[in-house]
Amino acid sequence: MTKAFLTLPLLALAAAGLALPGPASARPTPEQQLAKALEGRVAGKPVDCIDPRVNSSTQVIDHTAIIYGSGRTIYLQQPRDARALNSDDILVTTLTGSNQLCSIDVVHLHDRTMGFNRGFVMLEKFVPYTRERVAARD
Repeated sequence: MTKAFLTLPLLALAAAGLALPGPASARPTPEQQLAKALEGRVAGKPVDCIDPRVNSSTQVIDHTAIIYGSGRTIYLQQPRDARALNSDDILVTTLTGSNQLCSIDVVHLHDRTMGFNRGFVMLEKFVPYTRERVAARD
């Protein structure tokens, strides 16, 4: 074997090593991500449905929850089978019977890279979390 032939695989391995992420502890755990998303907010009474047009922003927390909405009020969705959730998936929802996203709906999970269906999660009630208002000072 020639020296050039051996050098290419070694260079490829070295480049791959440079592209690896930092230590695993650098990425927050799902529990830490959820705590950060809910920080400074107060839970309200769970609701059966939300308006997906107003709450179109979504954040998936791996194996834990989906957060719908942004701004003052967000909605926490912790599906029965949350272990299937992956933040790299695309969520595909078909609304059943109304223009609302409801606890009877199913969210299909599609792999972002290959596009294939990875499964689904069945929704539960949505828990609103509202940012506390700060009292105006005189």
